[in-house]
Amino acid sequence: PLSAETALDYGISGPIARASGIDYDMRRDEPYGIYDRFKFNVPVRKNGDTFDRYMVRLDEMAESVKILEQAYRDIPEGPVMAKVPKVIKPPAGEVFYRIEHSKGHFGFHIVSDGSNKPYRLRIYSPCFTNVAIFEEMAKGLHLQDAVVAFASLDIILGEIDR
Repeated sequence: PLSAETALDYGISGPIARASGIDYDMRRDEPYGIYDRFKFNVPVRKNGDTFDRYMVRLDEMAESVKILEQAYRDIPEGPVMAKVPKVIKPPAGEVFYRIEHSKGHFGFHIVSDGSNKPYRLRIYSPCFTNVAIFEEMAKGLHLQDAVVAFASLDIILGEIDR
């Protein structure tokens, strides 16, 4: 099992953190976009094990349906897509922005010189952070249990390729 303390030490977020008892969701606690308009519960479990990670994800699916139903009722009339230029030139400067991704916090650090190509771009992937916890989680597990525990981290290999 993954304790809340260890999850925090490693910077774990999203469903894996919530399965360890950490009651935090950016959509509720630091709302962005239109999340402040929606009523939803944040599923949290306490044991930090494979079963709790699975159950948090199942519970989150039901909450996602609630959010979608509310969003559907509030869709305004008009065009579906905004008109966006083919090339976007961000202003010169530096910004860090993160969102609540289905696997945890997904962050973007951009340094712009004002051109259409960023001077520096860094993407912070929740899978990259989540895979780092596996060694700690696998201590004392039988091989067959370690395979299931790794699968419960819901890793996307393309996100951890550096």
